[in-house]
Amino acid sequence: MPGNIIELHADVPASRELQIFGQFDENRKLIERTLGVTLISRDGSLKILGPAGNANAAKSLLTELDRLAAKGSEITRQNVTYGLSMAMEQKTQVLSEIDKDFICNTVQGKPIRPKTLGQKEYVDQIRKKMIVFGVGPAGTGKTYLAMAMAVTAFRNEEVSRIILTRPAIEAGEKLGFLPGDLQSKVDPYLRPLYDALYQIMGADSFARNMEKGLIEVAPLAYMRGRTLDNAFIILDEAQNTTPAQMKMFLTRIGFGSKVIVTGDASQKDLPKDTVSGLDMAMRILRKIDDIAFCTLTSKDVVRHPLVQQIVQAYDDYEAQQQRKAHAHAQKHKVTIRKSGGNQQGPGRF
Repeated sequence: MPGNIIELHADVPASRELQIFGQFDENRKLIERTLGVTLISRDGSLKILGPAGNANAAKSLLTELDRLAAKGSEITRQNVTYGLSMAMEQKTQVLSEIDKDFICNTVQGKPIRPKTLGQKEYVDQIRKKMIVFGVGPAGTGKTYLAMAMAVTAFRNEEVSRIILTRPAIEAGEKLGFLPGDLQSKVDPYLRPLYDALYQIMGADSFARNMEKGLIEVAPLAYMRGRTLDNAFIILDEAQNTTPAQMKMFLTRIGFGSKVIVTGDASQKDLPKDTVSGLDMAMRILRKIDDIAFCTLTSKDVVRHPLVQQIVQAYDDYEAQQQRKAHAHAQKHKVTIRKSGGNQQGPGRF
């Protein structure tokens, strides 16, 4: 064939093509478009035409997707998108390795697993360490995976209760004049935690355990003065804590407890010039052995693919702004040096 275009073959049974390629061949089109290859199905064999490197990447990915399909695992757009990024980095068998890591089932019977290498590392650290900080952008599964691990530990009687908390900080909106009692006022802050628990445990099981005091969902301020033994504790939206709140929370931990702290440093709702307790804790506690820090990135976003693009666009914009600010500062230093550094303050002679 002309140039470096090669032809490869991958064994993809016709019975699994629909599962792998998706409705209306959306996954096939995504692979072809991303890697610049052509996929031709014929008699249970898949012909791959394209540049050598891309054709090999496509074959590796299709082999991985076929392994998942053969096990009965659902092939999602997220699987394909992440598999493409791994194939282009020449990382093979990643999807199969991740798929082995089962956490629990939702109330509808859907398995919960990590979906990226970053998420797998996060889950592994939760299993090994007493305190884990999970930091990253929206959609990376920080809170949801922590919830799944908490429910699993609770069901296995590794802990006697689950405590979920987050600081009651408004995201640019004022909720203080909402009608109702105190619980009604704080519920909007805690709703994402309720939603995740409903999906994993079911509303009835959640309500029963709440009534018994075995599951507690409360604002961070309620943690003051308590010692939390034999509990799985999740602090969500930790970027909105102050240093004093973070210290207060971390010093509540008792024997037999496990703590997960999640946050997104790019979405702080604190007053201007207020230091984030999450940022400070990550600087102060890094050398303590039984504390792990997992940083998730836009590659670990598992919501709609558009969310990943939005997160990446914001990251690129912020990096560009930082480069401009640095260049401006360097230019200002050069100007001062050229002027001899004799800029005098007012009133000096």
